Parts: sequence; structure tokens; C-alpha cells
Amino acid sequence: MAPCVLRLYLTGRTPRSEQALVNVRRLVSEFAIDPHELEVIDILEQPGLAEQENLLATPTLVKAIPPPVRRVIGDLSDIHAVAEALGLHTSSSPGEEDAHAGK
Repeated sequence: MAPCVLRLYLTGRTPRSEQALVNVRRLVSEFAIDPHELEVIDILEQPGLAEQENLLATPTLVKAIPPPVRRVIGDLSDIHAVAEALGLHTSSSPGEEDAHAGK
């Protein structure tokens, strides 16, 4: 199974950037996104990457893999809304899907 690749674009080490990183780590933990890769990109250090991604604001979280690519902009504090926007499975509890398989 290929890992879910998430890219978090930040602007420096500001309180808002730090909170976004905490929120993404909480998202990964609470939604058991495993395996996953989290790439944290400071656009002050790598401005070319922001340009390539056509970023308009930070923080921005990008789900690069699996397709389709999806983006969420903001502090990412509502992890349920972020998970839904990224197309991560949030509608059933673990095991519930297995119970309905084959029906």
C-alpha cells in the first residue's frame, strides 16, 4: 500500500505555522493515516516550491498521493473538516466498513 503523502506549506516559524503543524499531526494520529509521509515546507526557505504549487496563502496542506490532489488552506484546526476536504475516509468507524463488505 502506497503511503499517503501530505505536504504542509508554511511561512516561517510563526505561532500560526506551529499550530498548523500540530493540527496536521493530530489529523494523522486521530484518523490513523498510515502509512503516511508528511513533508513540511517553509516557503521562506524554498520559495520556488510555493511558486510551482501556485500557493496563494499559508498554511496550506496538500494531499499529493493518492490522487486526486487536494488542498486545504488555513490553520487546519477543524480536523474533521480537513479530513473530509482531503477525501480521507471519515464516515465510518474502523471495522464498520468490513461489516458491510459483501452486502
